[in-house]
Amino acid sequence: MIHIELTREEPWPDGTDWDALAVRAARAAIERTPHGDLLTTAAVVEISVRLTSDEDVHALNRQYRQKDKPTNVLSFPMVQPDLIDTVSQNSDDGELLLGDIVLAHGVCVAEARDKGVTVEEHATHLLVHGTLHLLGYDHLDDDEADAMEEIERQALATLGIADPYLIRED
Repeated sequence: MIHIELTREEPWPDGTDWDALAVRAARAAIERTPHGDLLTTAAVVEISVRLTSDEDVHALNRQYRQKDKPTNVLSFPMVQPDLIDTVSQNSDDGELLLGDIVLAHGVCVAEARDKGVTVEEHATHLLVHGTLHLLGYDHLDDDEADAMEEIERQALATLGIADPYLIRED
């Protein structure tokens, strides 16, 4: 089971079931990795999701990554990737806290507009991406990026969302 502890702050709007969207995104991501069995072996896989402003993400990005600008998504893993299975198996209550994902509203909205997709579709992509970071995936070199992007494509396809990396000719 996946539990999302979601905090929605201004300017993220009402009218979307952000909790359900986040659960679907996290499940789709986890199921496409070797950690997919966590969804059946751990009693609860918990992820904290914070939907907030560009200003808040900018401050976090500056503090934790020494990058003085907002970004679309930040991930803060709670467990080293090579210890996820061990921690899950040895948890007294069967709960595994994977970590925190933070999305910036303005950046998400602008990127969605540029890609010609809805904010909900782009937020779903960012949540899949962030979940993969919590599981230890990264995109520091081309091979890592290719592997991570392929998992994202597969996860998003199961949710009915088109390939976000497809280059469109205008």
